[in-house]
Amino acid sequence: MPKILLIVNAKINENGEIIPASPATARMIESLYNAIALHSIKNMEVEVISNAVLWANQGKLPLKLRKTDLIYCPLTIDLPEKFDFPAKNIFQACQNIEGQRKWVEENIGLWTSNPKTRFGDLWLPIIMTKKGPLYGEVIGEGEMPNSYQQPVDLSDQKRQSLYQLGYKLLEHLDAPCAVYLLQFAFLKDQIVFDRLWPFPAAPAIASVGIQQPDLFSCHWHCLTDQPILDVMIQGSCQG
Repeated sequence: MPKILLIVNAKINENGEIIPASPATARMIESLYNAIALHSIKNMEVEVISNAVLWANQGKLPLKLRKTDLIYCPLTIDLPEKFDFPAKNIFQACQNIEGQRKWVEENIGLWTSNPKTRFGDLWLPIIMTKKGPLYGEVIGEGEMPNSYQQPVDLSDQKRQSLYQLGYKLLEHLDAPCAVYLLQFAFLKDQIVFDRLWPFPAAPAIASVGIQQPDLFSCHWHCLTDQPILDVMIQGSCQG
């Protein structure tokens, strides 16, 4: 049976314990643990390692994991270039933020983030399944640090423009099955593209208890080839 490898932005204390970089990181780990427990046919062993371990070992896994059958699940974009895993290409593409922005400007004609605008404070969840993308409700930044809320109400026209942007960008990147967060903002009612996250980053926390299935469950479904028929806000008929 394969082991699940969670790679997180964290430090290792003197006792060898993992200390998440932020409360949001801790909640991401907990949410994915819950998703794995809820949506796995058998009990599966989960191994959590810090990305600092990979950096210290020049992108190599600890010896005990090198010959293990692994399901890779990074919850951080901060990975060494030499680290080899199935989703390496999409993670490296998403690390190249300026390259993404340039492609969006040249091929889609949208504004992108720069020091004269601002960074994105909205996130469109895109669940890339084998049958194509599903789009979740937009997530917004809350008033408190590391707080997020879903759904953010947008006009149908804005939604369709976002869906087109997400579809074209993920098609260009040949994105594998996973949950993605497209980060953006609005300036004068125009979309300003910021970046793409290739995993359920911190804003995905907003979906827990709100979206069915939540984005961590969706990500686990994608990584293990389980079907996702639809996503919806609880108590709503919207998908």
